Amino acid sequence: MKRFRIITLGCRVNQCESDSIAARLKQDGWRQQETRGLAELVIVNTCAVTGKAAMQSRQSIRQVRRLNPDARIIITGCYAEVEPETIHNATGERDIIGHDDKFRIPELIAEPAEGGSLGYAHHRASSPAAVFAPTHLIPGSSRTRPVLKIQDGCNAFCSYCIVPRARGQSRSMPVDDVIENIRLFDDAGYREVVLSGIHLGCYGLDLEPSTTLQHLLERIEHATDIDRIRLSSIEPKELTDRIIDLVARVDRFCSHFHIPLQSGDNGILRRMRRPYTAEVFAGLTRKIRNRDPDAAIGADVLIEFPGETDEAFENTFQLVDKLPITYLHVFPFSPRAGTPAAKMPDPVPPHVQKERARRIRQLGATKRTHFYHSAIEKRLEVLIEEKRDPETGWLKGISSNYITTLIDGPDALKNRLVHVKGISLSDDDRLLGRMLQTVRPNMA
Repeated sequence: MKRFRIITLGCRVNQCESDSIAARLKQDGWRQQETRGLAELVIVNTCAVTGKAAMQSRQSIRQVRRLNPDARIIITGCYAEVEPETIHNATGERDIIGHDDKFRIPELIAEPAEGGSLGYAHHRASSPAAVFAPTHLIPGSSRTRPVLKIQDGCNAFCSYCIVPRARGQSRSMPVDDVIENIRLFDDAGYREVVLSGIHLGCYGLDLEPSTTLQHLLERIEHATDIDRIRLSSIEPKELTDRIIDLVARVDRFCSHFHIPLQSGDNGILRRMRRPYTAEVFAGLTRKIRNRDPDAAIGADVLIEFPGETDEAFENTFQLVDKLPITYLHVFPFSPRAGTPAAKMPDPVPPHVQKERARRIRQLGATKRTHFYHSAIEKRLEVLIEEKRDPETGWLKGISSNYITTLIDGPDALKNRLVHVKGISLSDDDRLLGRMLQTVRPNMA
């Protein structure tokens, strides 16, 4: 059997799409190579969300070529969509495929273009696409918690973001298809599915008849039996009271919300073209905490945006500090060619950038540790992952409210839901637990 590798950069949507391509290749007789070992085919699924992400994509492509000099290398993803010529000029690679054709990779490599290269012939801009592209999901993901992409594209056009150009307009997987895919994962023995999208809160608005994310979740509640459903990132103005209440009321929905903040300064939010204020975000997080005291609340923070003064940064820092946020994803601003922010004046000096990044990341780490500490002596439902923790050798799992938990136990517990009591924190501030009981037998 020929071997292939897929290297995925960027978001959970990219992860889902990589899993889909891998499933198709396995169906065609390929064997997936999980490590850096030599492979006949390597696919690099790139990211272009920032200038730094584009640079990391180029570095990954070059590294792949060094490690696999004789392999066929195919470049796809958002960076391949928006700058195929740049990739070719920087790396020399020619097999560059945009979003519209990425799910056809198994077919394209079976019948290569003249000269043995796919070249740019199969690259088509995806921005005119108006129909959700099926991801050909076949149960067999190597992840304990597979990601299901139910929405693609974005209509928001934030001033710093290239994603609408890379992914096109918002479009959604039909409701019946979402239900079918969740049932497939359940039948294959998976305990949790993560619902993901580029702009998840816009789910269903493009369908005929139109629907909403809230109505989809209500349908999932009644039409599926999988143990856990987790939501990925939802924009502040699209996380409605009814979604919050549904997640708090129904145990099968994970007690976990990830909400992009980006900035806690209203002036910067306006420059970013974000359609909410710091006050709206603050009210939303407090509402979640009042409705579900144990919920995880994660936030994205984009620091060092052009024009971010010391006062603007302090507004962000103080807002995050006083809110019931449990962890942060911190992204320093990186100019992205083709976006309005790339031409904005008043960049933040490098020495200031470094100190701001240090402070906000330390704040995020402190909040995470505090949240983990609050789980000591509490009973958690934990999904045990397939791979043990490499440092301790203990089983590792994720609770409904997104707490990484380590327990000492046998391999038979892998991919099972277990009730765990939090005992203490490890030296690196992870939760150590003791198993109480298995939620239900493993059906896989």
